[in-house]
Amino acid sequence: MTSLVERAGTAVDEWTAAHTQRLVAVRRHLHAHPELAYAEFETTSFVEKELRDAGLSPKRLPTGTGLVVDIGAGGDGPVVVLRGDIDALPLADLKEVPYASTREGMCHACGHDVHTTVVLGVALALAELDELPGTVRCVFQPAEETVPGGATEVVAAGVLDGASRAFAVHCDPAIPVGTIGLRTGAITAACDRLDVVLTGPGGHTARPQLTVDLVDALGRLITDLPGLLSRQVDPRSGMSVVWGAVNAGVAANAIPQRGHLRGTVRVLDRDAWQSAEELLRRLVERVVATTGAGVEIDYVRGVPPVVNDPRAVALLRSAALDTVGPDGVRPTPQSMGGEDFGWFADVLPIALARLGTHGGGPPLDLHRGTFDVDERAIGVGVRLLARTALHALVADVGTSSEGRSPAPGRPAPRDRR
Repeated sequence: MTSLVERAGTAVDEWTAAHTQRLVAVRRHLHAHPELAYAEFETTSFVEKELRDAGLSPKRLPTGTGLVVDIGAGGDGPVVVLRGDIDALPLADLKEVPYASTREGMCHACGHDVHTTVVLGVALALAELDELPGTVRCVFQPAEETVPGGATEVVAAGVLDGASRAFAVHCDPAIPVGTIGLRTGAITAACDRLDVVLTGPGGHTARPQLTVDLVDALGRLITDLPGLLSRQVDPRSGMSVVWGAVNAGVAANAIPQRGHLRGTVRVLDRDAWQSAEELLRRLVERVVATTGAGVEIDYVRGVPPVVNDPRAVALLRSAALDTVGPDGVRPTPQSMGGEDFGWFADVLPIALARLGTHGGGPPLDLHRGTFDVDERAIGVGVRLLARTALHALVADVGTSSEGRSPAPGRPAPRDRR
């Protein structure tokens, strides 16, 4: 089996080298034609045509956008999932490049055009191999940038049923192209939204004792809630509240009747995330009770943390060493950003790798209209994920449904660490 991985890996390398310009052209087409969550119809059709032209049989997801396609054994042997997200962000593209977004107020500022191109490249490369020790299931997922994310639709549709594990990459402009960042355990955080509305009778700033001073109440909530939270939760869970917006009043000498706070709740531990809403509601009510204000709390559950399974990371590391060598593999820090790939862990072990995209000069950070990548990263991503799938399939061959390869229709045991 090892020789099969080596032969197949070499074939993928050769395919990638021969199709470099094609992959770049795909990425640039996607970059120039971004689409927002659940509206990725042209993107879906474009990827679907590429797959069908290669003799594959993709199926659309029930959402109407997004695809799933199987490459390989046709139901025999283990199944490994590779995921690429296809949606863009509602941001203006600020770059002056030939492939800049042609759609006002939309751009691929998070690298999803690269992720999609990488997974498409893997599908096309593996489709040309004579043998695979199982099935590689490529998922082109819509709506990653939404809450709770398009991954929930993939899970609900049963796309992951029968698979042993799932892998994905995410662009990282902080590390050089040709570098792969790996981490076991939580690599991204859960991200929820907290909206708090405070109400009172209003009044004159000359007589705050006769009313409810909402601005003071907002201030107490802004400062006291994070402090209380730090004494209610194990600090190793990484739970934090950061306020992003506050609004109250219009006149300097009038105490307002209504105030509004908005912020995010982020946490690295999945179990702590499960109880975060109940805890935050209780703490908000405790702080506000001392002020006399009325309170309305809107807590929107977002995405869970991405918790990388140790064995899945080991498979990624083996593939990374084969792809970029030991000097190209490095530990990656935890991010407090959100990523809906974490929902896949409800069904099976997962691992997300950081794909270096920095090609020189100042790093071009994610979620900015200036974001761009060194396109050499595309080939690295194709080779990495293809080899990862091959290593995972070989590792899963011959294992039982209680081991690494669950029977069709039965989810793998979830990592409960």
